[in-house]
Amino acid sequence: MNDLHRNKTLAWTLLIAFAVVLLYVLGARTLVPPDEGRYAEMAREMFASGDWITTRLNGIKYFEKPPLQTWMNALSFALFGLGDWQARLWTGLCGLFGVVLTGFAGTRVFGARVGFYAALVLGSSFYWVACSQIDSLDMGLSGMMTLALCALLIAQRDDASDSERRNWMLACWAGMALSVLAKGLIGLLLPGGVLVFYTIFSRDWAIWKRLHLVKGLIVFFAIAAPWFVLVGMKNPEQPHFFFIHEHFDRFLKKEHHREAAWWVFFALLAAGSVPWVGVLVQSLVAGARGNGETTRFRPRLMLLVWVAFIVLFFTKSNSKLPGYILPVFPAVALLVAHYLDSGTRRGRMVTAGLTALLGVGFLATVPFMQKLAKHAGEDVLYAAYQPWVLAAGLVLLIGGCLAMLYARQMLRDLFVVVLAVAGFAGTELLLVGFEPIGQVRAGVNLLPALKAAGAADPAVKVYSVGIYEQSLTFYLRRPVILVDYRDEFDFGLQQQPELAIPAMPAFVAQWRADAAEGRHDVAITRPEIAADLQRQGVMLRIVAADSRRTVIANFK
Repeated sequence: MNDLHRNKTLAWTLLIAFAVVLLYVLGARTLVPPDEGRYAEMAREMFASGDWITTRLNGIKYFEKPPLQTWMNALSFALFGLGDWQARLWTGLCGLFGVVLTGFAGTRVFGARVGFYAALVLGSSFYWVACSQIDSLDMGLSGMMTLALCALLIAQRDDASDSERRNWMLACWAGMALSVLAKGLIGLLLPGGVLVFYTIFSRDWAIWKRLHLVKGLIVFFAIAAPWFVLVGMKNPEQPHFFFIHEHFDRFLKKEHHREAAWWVFFALLAAGSVPWVGVLVQSLVAGARGNGETTRFRPRLMLLVWVAFIVLFFTKSNSKLPGYILPVFPAVALLVAHYLDSGTRRGRMVTAGLTALLGVGFLATVPFMQKLAKHAGEDVLYAAYQPWVLAAGLVLLIGGCLAMLYARQMLRDLFVVVLAVAGFAGTELLLVGFEPIGQVRAGVNLLPALKAAGAADPAVKVYSVGIYEQSLTFYLRRPVILVDYRDEFDFGLQQQPELAIPAMPAFVAQWRADAAEGRHDVAITRPEIAADLQRQGVMLRIVAADSRRTVIANFK
């Protein structure tokens, strides 16, 4: 049972099953705000307007990020229509692409068994699987950076032919260009920093001669530059905001209020590596020691520098969001796979034991889950989530115990397969079961009442007072009029102030004037704001409400 990695039927069966489940579950959940609703709505507006250069959110110029995610989502809408799975298709494909490419690179650089293990490790790592099914920029960036990393590894191996080195290095440059289009200069800065530190530690100065710099830069700018030129020509304010405010200010300043403890990314690295966290440290240490790495190019050192540089870079940043370190997981998967191929039985047994223990932890939390509800009446949602957490816990417990048995019997391939299936299945159960909670967070329970009040009619004004519901706007299929709300729209509203009402008195005056003229208005707001308007004597009718928001109308 230690030659399963040679069984092509098994490998293809696992890949097809992984792809089918991963892609099928893309449509099993409502788009949860803020990120999923935001990027779905940006793509819907791009698709509806036909403007593929100027990115907008709620009809307002929105230049915080480049357009690759918006392009791909809009293309998905054009091909398959508007919907939840269509909005997540690009991230799902990027997750699948990353797994396949990581396995392929592992095979070419380290051998068939390591490649087989690497694909299984990445395809079952909690964070990679979860982010593959969330419509956000992090997986799009990670997929493109995986292309850059894996292409570099394949190109630089000692036995690469001249044509292989050239072609794969051009693919690496293309990956970096697409990474820039996915999330900005970070797509070039991170791989560049990794290469500099790898050169210092390995003293492989000649690697710079093997990068095909001239051809690579031509490919890079041919892919990355055109949009930046076009958007800058149409919107002269964009370059300064994007390159200065969204890069240097975000990294150096705290104005975005995204600070976190210094250790947060180390904790996320451990949690995101489940079920392989038991060999995470050993794999990184083995990469640092480089035992047996006598070749000119040292791939494990490159992988270790990739992980360390990205984690430490964002640890230093004053802006810390969980998705920032997602690009490290393909490198982690390759290091873990290499360790699993040559590491000790004890390490594998500890990994399996920790997975089983995690399953026990999930089972132990089930009776207390209703206490997680933070809003009145939402305890029933967490009660509905309990069976899914119970199922995930059982899968991890059983999978961990079986993997422990196979580790004890030195059945390495079977150990990896069983633990990977358990990790992937457990993550999917947790994601699918979250749907009732996601629906309330998105506010889709209010959609029938909103549409009955005329919110889907372009002639009816829909205000968003003191809040902006990212997902609800997408499901309404139309922008709303912002009232007393700026946040991420601040820069866009500086350019187009007429697209919002800046303060409550102006809104109240407009609301009353429209009612007097017989015009129909609808507003989405917070419960306390609706109550305050009633105290002011503003005529309104509560159309619908939940624990998080209230829908009001100016007509009976």
